[in-house]
Amino acid sequence: MGDLGLVVDESGVARCWWAGSTDEYREYHDREWGVAVHGESRLFERLTLEAFQSGLSWLTILRKREGFRSAFSGFDPEAVAAFGEPDFERLMADTAIVRNRLKIRAAITNAQAVLRLRDHGGLDALLWSFAPAGRPQPRTAAEVPATTVESAELARTLKLNGFVFVGPTTAYAAMQACGLVNDHLAGCHRSGG
Repeated sequence: MGDLGLVVDESGVARCWWAGSTDEYREYHDREWGVAVHGESRLFERLTLEAFQSGLSWLTILRKREGFRSAFSGFDPEAVAAFGEPDFERLMADTAIVRNRLKIRAAITNAQAVLRLRDHGGLDALLWSFAPAGRPQPRTAAEVPATTVESAELARTLKLNGFVFVGPTTAYAAMQACGLVNDHLAGCHRSGG
């Protein structure tokens, strides 16, 4: 990542290096990334989208987000957990989403795992139990990790609970997206620091 840092727009607003190239990135950065997310459906959505992003640009996922919401019943875990073979085939034909067999099957499997977690405190409690206490604010992209001890342990715990397609990198991206960590660079208007 080198020494990438802040980008400053024409209005003088400083943002993290990745948020300056498109309107979609700016909006996501300014409104969602790093904001605390709670609630089963909202967290299931973030985990699912992060899994679908694996190997792709996040911009691809952002541009297909409404398609994902429609295709996956608003990320209602009960509805997705009940998807059968006709639903799988419908999803594989849906050009509004990323059509990847393994990722679609993973979303259904993970919805079923979300339902099982209800007897053990729920997805919200599990994810937020891995929020690390106070880390220094990163100053450059090079200081933003791809994985952490916490994300590796979260991935391991998710897998033990029946989740798939959730390695340490995907888990860390979800932690960033859901506000478990604040990786806005120091000086970014969203850094809080």
